[in-house]
Amino acid sequence: MNLRLLQDHIAAFRRHLDTATEFPLLFAWESQRIFQETWDPNAVDFAAMYEASLENSHSRALWKGERYSPKEMMQLFIQTYPDFVKDMFKDLFDETREADGRVDRFVYHCDELLRDYRDTHPDFIETRHYHEDYRMPALYLAFRYPDLYALFEDDAFRRFLRMVQAKDLPLVADPGRYFKVVRTVYNLMAKDESLLELHYRRLEPGLHFMGKSMLLGAEAIVFPG
Repeated sequence: MNLRLLQDHIAAFRRHLDTATEFPLLFAWESQRIFQETWDPNAVDFAAMYEASLENSHSRALWKGERYSPKEMMQLFIQTYPDFVKDMFKDLFDETREADGRVDRFVYHCDELLRDYRDTHPDFIETRHYHEDYRMPALYLAFRYPDLYALFEDDAFRRFLRMVQAKDLPLVADPGRYFKVVRTVYNLMAKDESLLELHYRRLEPGLHFMGKSMLLGAEAIVFPG
């Protein structure tokens, strides 16, 4: 990446924090707090815990939209294959393993579960589980480990890489590289105390997640400049 271009982009994002009245991803900070407070891998009712972990008082756009129902599909998997899904999340959240492999295995297992469910329910018309584009696995990681991972938007990431003149643009979605880049962006931003002050000024204690979070870096990457 071109460091000067990256620094210019961060400066533009800082001005955005200082002058904007609306922030498209601000609502995600609430969901991050809720997930942090709710997620319990040992919950007796795993389905209810999963349902409660993904909530927001403002928007459900991260897991609900037109032709986009990843939360509903995961609820179906949990209800049908509860023990297998618990093991899927256990593996996804296992920090002793590389993130790339964990994310790919999670998507692969979702593929398997959907195929098996369709085989046993011939009238089931859904053809996607909505985790194949890595957005939901990244969301789970970002909400479980805010200081390590961030929400993933492949198109925005590619646009950002072109903007900062990065070499070897990924030919396919590459969440592992994205996680590394977002940490780099966040670490540069964190050196600017005034930027962090502007960031925290827009958050509401008790509503939003107030800790260190790569979500701030993701906002900068999504920001068009």
